Amino acid sequence: MHSPVLLVIAHGSRDPRHAATVHALVRRVRARRPWLRVETGFLDFNVPSVSGVLESLAADGVRDVVALPLLLTRAFHAKSDIPAVLHEAPARLRIRQAEVLGPSPLLTSALERRLYEAGLAPGDKSSTGVVLASAGSTDPEAIAVIAEIAREWRRTGWCAVRPAFASASLPRTEDAVRELRALGCARVAVAPYVLAPGFLPDRIARGAAEADVLADVLGPAPEVARVLLDRYDEARMPALAALGA
Repeated sequence: MHSPVLLVIAHGSRDPRHAATVHALVRRVRARRPWLRVETGFLDFNVPSVSGVLESLAADGVRDVVALPLLLTRAFHAKSDIPAVLHEAPARLRIRQAEVLGPSPLLTSALERRLYEAGLAPGDKSSTGVVLASAGSTDPEAIAVIAEIAREWRRTGWCAVRPAFASASLPRTEDAVRELRALGCARVAVAPYVLAPGFLPDRIARGAAEADVLADVLGPAPEVARVLLDRYDEARMPALAALGA
């Protein structure tokens, strides 16, 4: 029996770095599971569109698809935009929408990977305050998840961890940096909890001007690829069980 096609659904951006990063992540996913068909579709700004990919899959004779939102929290896109697009898919397709990527301990590991790549060392944790900088959302559930990730991450040994948001919510990155300075942390690092470059990640970077360390976006970190495949497997297993596979 063929595995369902994995359709990675990215938001899209006018910034060409966004699509390039998404494609780099998808290449890492394919490398981890070369027998799996993996496609990429964008909600806006980039091609191919999600609806276009779904039409192509149906034309190819595909029946089963796992649609995976390339998102870190369950906010508007995961709850509204993506289900609406999937609802308009060709009738022959059986589509299961996977959960968003976060929260996950693997994503926390990816954040730490990026911080160490930016110059921190594991021995710096107890003297370093970290700003967990996300894009922001008007969805209270998404904001609460970011705050909880910060609380849990603090327990792993950092001097302090504070959430910050590039839009829709407060505090901003620069305010969280100053708060950690006031707490007496010897150094302050900003860890962008975003998947790809773009307008809001650039705002995070500007807000990190007074920090000692600015990590890169999560991008194609190996931990992100692992989470992506975990979410795919979680979504496909009920369907396979129902078919006796």
